[in-house]
Parts: sequence; structure tokens; C-alpha cells
Amino acid sequence: MRGPRRPARHLHPLGAGRTEATAPGLAEGEHPAAAVEGRNDFGEEGYSGPLPPVGDDPHRYVFRVYAASAPLGLTAGASATDLRRALESKKLASGTLVGTYQR
Repeated sequence: MRGPRRPARHLHPLGAGRTEATAPGLAEGEHPAAAVEGRNDFGEEGYSGPLPPVGDDPHRYVFRVYAASAPLGLTAGASATDLRRALESKKLASGTLVGTYQR
């Protein structure tokens, strides 16, 4: 996920887990089997969510999703750079979801 005021930084690299193409989806809060979570910009593992200042106009957030040809071999705490490197030769496809949020 990238935030509007930090366009070059990933706030949360979510590690890879195998999800079968026939899977109907994941429930809220559910992770694929063997998934790992990367280190976010707060130096912690896991998703912290957007936190725009109260009263600001809506902030725009960009989520990138990737399909890989093989497991990436990432471990918990991997950085966004680790994720990009692991995807270099294994990326099959990618998608983008853009959302807005304000408090």
C-alpha cells in the first residue's frame, strides 16, 4: 500500500501465501496458508492501516496485488525491497486497487 504523501514508499508489504486459482476468496482477517507479513514503515510486522490527519481532505491509497509463478521464499519481517527483488523473475501479473479514506 502506498499513501498520497509518500508515493515512493510501501507502507506495508504483505508477504506471499499460496492461494489456489479456484479459491472463492478469503474471509476478513484471514491469510493464505503459509503467508508471512512484511515490515511496515512503522518498523513493525503487520498491517497498521491508513492514518491521515483528522479533518484533512480524503487521502488516496494504492494497493498492488501480484501473482507469482512460484513461492517467493520471503520470511516474516521482509521489506518492500525484499518483496520487489523476490518478484523480479516470478511475477506473472499484477493489479491495482485505489481507495480513499479520511477521518
